[in-house]
Amino acid sequence: MTILVVTGTGTEIGKTVVTAAIAAVARDRSVAVLKPAQTGLAPGEPGDAAEVVRLAGGHVTPVELARYPDPLAPATAARRAGLAPVRPYEVAEAAEKLAADHDLVLIEGAGGLLVRFDDEGSTLADAARLLGAPVVVVTPAGLGTLNATALTSEALRSRGLACLGVVVGSMPAAPDLAARCNLGDLPVAAGAPLLGVVPAGAGALAPSDFRTRAAGWLTAELGGHRKV
Repeated sequence: MTILVVTGTGTEIGKTVVTAAIAAVARDRSVAVLKPAQTGLAPGEPGDAAEVVRLAGGHVTPVELARYPDPLAPATAARRAGLAPVRPYEVAEAAEKLAADHDLVLIEGAGGLLVRFDDEGSTLADAARLLGAPVVVVTPAGLGTLNATALTSEALRSRGLACLGVVVGSMPAAPDLAARCNLGDLPVAAGAPLLGVVPAGAGALAPSDFRTRAAGWLTAELGGHRKV
């Protein structure tokens, strides 16, 4: 079995679509997607884990640990709602439980790697460290990407975590100069390979088209990864 953590250099950069693409490539395996904290959604409204299932297919089991109505960092949203924050050990325990029954567990963070889960400063990085799980970093396509990716990768290395690689989460159909040059520069900034480029608008595709095309967006290294 495999546990992978999917994080990003920020929010709204395509983490959910990348998570769904990984799950789609692994459609011959049983997959679970774990969302530790979902913010900005009302009760009953479908969240990111449900979107992964919609795009990737019925072989995916969705699990959401906590949900808060305000579209804020999990620690802030939990405090404002008067609800308990999610803790890294809860994320690790849930992932290990899912791993007992699934070939692949994908943990999709909220926002970036160091967004706070609670007021003590716990983050997704702490959950990844408890699990010893490698991390996939999702980045946007344009300016600012190299610096943000380098900072995220440095944060991983300082915690003894492996950056499996980088995926561009939303590449425009007509990329500008910065986006084109970043494809060569991102592996240097991350100290890890470029694992894929997902086109902008991929999440709007019909699920059947999404699943058909997903393998073309990701490298074989990511699709076939089996290291825990």
